[in-house]
Amino acid sequence: MPSFCPAFSLNEPLLTPVLSHLALVMDEHLGRSLLEADIVKDVALNGRCLDIALTFPYPCYSQKAAIEKKIAATLSAITEIDTVKCHIDFDFAVQSPQTQSPINNVKHVIAVASGKGGVGKSTTAVNLALALAAEGAKVGVLDADIYGPSIPIMLGIPNFKPVSPDGKVMMPANVHGIVAQSIGFIVDTEQAAVWRGPMAAGALVQLINETQWPELDYMVIDLPPGTGDIQLTLSQKVPLSGAVIVTTPQDIALADAQKGINMFQKVNVPVLGIVENMSFHLCSQCGHQEHPFGRDGGQKMATRYGLPLLGQLPLTLAIREDVDKGVPSVVATPHNDIAQLYLAIARQVGAELALSKAQPTVSISMSNE
Repeated sequence: MPSFCPAFSLNEPLLTPVLSHLALVMDEHLGRSLLEADIVKDVALNGRCLDIALTFPYPCYSQKAAIEKKIAATLSAITEIDTVKCHIDFDFAVQSPQTQSPINNVKHVIAVASGKGGVGKSTTAVNLALALAAEGAKVGVLDADIYGPSIPIMLGIPNFKPVSPDGKVMMPANVHGIVAQSIGFIVDTEQAAVWRGPMAAGALVQLINETQWPELDYMVIDLPPGTGDIQLTLSQKVPLSGAVIVTTPQDIALADAQKGINMFQKVNVPVLGIVENMSFHLCSQCGHQEHPFGRDGGQKMATRYGLPLLGQLPLTLAIREDVDKGVPSVVATPHNDIAQLYLAIARQVGAELALSKAQPTVSISMSNE
């Protein structure tokens, strides 16, 4: 039985079974009960309705109905309670000191990386950012691919030009409920960025520091492929909270993705998990599932490194068409299976980040209003 400090005294015969039943409700992403994870913040009995205030350390707005149903089913044996109502809030506060200077107004920075190009990393980064926002967070995305920025096209704003209110900082773009910044907004799309590695890395750090970011829970950074100057500079000068590795099932992509994992481990950046793109092709005519790039490669790599496999996304025309139109899948078709996969990845990324930051202690306030 967890310890608690009641704001108001709930009658003891009811208090004990409520706590005992809530201790059985598990959070599937954190692997702990709602009490152990310090998610239950307040409980109030109003007539025969139990109001429960929940504060999650990761975004999961779409799961409110499912969470409420699970808790209600667990508490159904308590005869004094007819209904359960959950009130969901979030707390994404940084819980461990940063070794680098923080970015103003940004709580967590998530790098999306791959060892090689062509595995769908930018598409994953954009949809991850939009999914985190759809799940209740304030999110920004930074296009760190100095040589081949694609975020402006994927977000449908290729002609956006940043403005500066004071001649010192630039304002990011606002689109689809998130903010975005990219070298592609500054350098003409037909003009090549002919910069050596250190110059490109310096330009990226300058782009980060000279953007007036609003208050953000998460900044998602779409890194260029590889493990060169830009990736190392970011790891050393930007307070990365964690990294997501994107790969495909084929052996050559997995070999390069492993280099990305090793790089982040060497610079003490937690790898939050692996996203496997192009896991299978689903025939639009008959529904037959094929694996043109192999199968289970992402799972095998995740097992080898002790990392979670965050999600497996199919090879489908819709994902490509959506980003080409500037309306990524999460906002183009928010209720279809593809969008739901991205939302599940976003929830797990947020949960893995919360787990990497702190071991929560149990502290619960109960009231009877």
